[in-house]
Amino acid sequence: MKVNTGKLLRSLLRAGTRTAKLFAAATTPPKPKRKRAPAKPRTSSTASTGATPAIRAAAKPRASPSPRSSVAPGKWLSSHVPTAAGPQMRYWLYLPKRLSPPEGLIVMLHGCQQTATQFAQGTRMNLHAEKYGYAVLYPQQLVSHHAQRCWKWYERATQTGGGDVPTVISMIHKVLAQYPIDRRRIYVAGISAGAGMANILALNHPGLFAAVGLHSGPVFGAGHNTLTGIGVMRHGAGLHADMAAHVILQRQPDFPGMPAILIQGGSDDIVRPINQAQLMRQSLLLNRLSGPPKITDKPRSRLHDFYVGRKLMLRVAHIEQLGHAWSGGDATLPFNAKAGPDASKLMLDFFARHQRT
Repeated sequence: MKVNTGKLLRSLLRAGTRTAKLFAAATTPPKPKRKRAPAKPRTSSTASTGATPAIRAAAKPRASPSPRSSVAPGKWLSSHVPTAAGPQMRYWLYLPKRLSPPEGLIVMLHGCQQTATQFAQGTRMNLHAEKYGYAVLYPQQLVSHHAQRCWKWYERATQTGGGDVPTVISMIHKVLAQYPIDRRRIYVAGISAGAGMANILALNHPGLFAAVGLHSGPVFGAGHNTLTGIGVMRHGAGLHADMAAHVILQRQPDFPGMPAILIQGGSDDIVRPINQAQLMRQSLLLNRLSGPPKITDKPRSRLHDFYVGRKLMLRVAHIEQLGHAWSGGDATLPFNAKAGPDASKLMLDFFARHQRT
């Protein structure tokens, strides 16, 4: 499905006054809705193979219907964790059938105007993860935290490890406590606002994550409110990009580096390509990389690969004709483009090269 980027920006900028709600939208949370009695959990045919009986989500994840384009033979479960403000934040979890226990965990963060299940369907990440034997965790932003379900990557408190960061980290630890996942192979990825949040998680918890994947993501460490956030999306962070990377290194002198794959559409009008260029610069600083990249031209894309010895530490994939959409995704959903390369496969191939020691 083609995304009208102009319409999307207008929807994010529209409010009672033209400047009251920007990309980060909704400075005033919507009124809470009355709670409905929880529906009895259902198990779909794609989630039932070897699935445990559905039980209370507060104790363990319950079986949940699989997104239709993420049909895979493993288990599709749902649960939640409390936030600091009180409401429960929900997540979905895919457990692969091919290998038990899972060989690793991928944390996937959706973008604005998406749900976790839509993100799973659009990226088809479950199908790809099944081949690698990885579990996949999909947190879902609360509408009470942001009316458009945007992760607040642009807030200073979030950038320094607060905001929704502890909630997502608690989800990861809950999953790790329940399943014997290889803790050396935990990865985090996202698109747009989800990419901004994924980067924040990785940079604030570098000992937890082995690598990060950012698709159409804003540069880290700039835009400390809604107004400046939209400016970063359009124009990047200027000199603040390098400064933000140096702050991380000053705050964490023993920063171990963070292998990264950066995927960006050359025709993206929402998060413009300047962000990828500045994310690359930040990653070069954080990984203490020097020297020219190896450049590979592929159909529809160009790769810039940076190595330390024989170890690929940074891959920058620029896809010229791609807009603000997941490359190689399910185009029946917004923010997904049918044409490749397949971003999910690119990320998994990159992640497979890395593990924490």
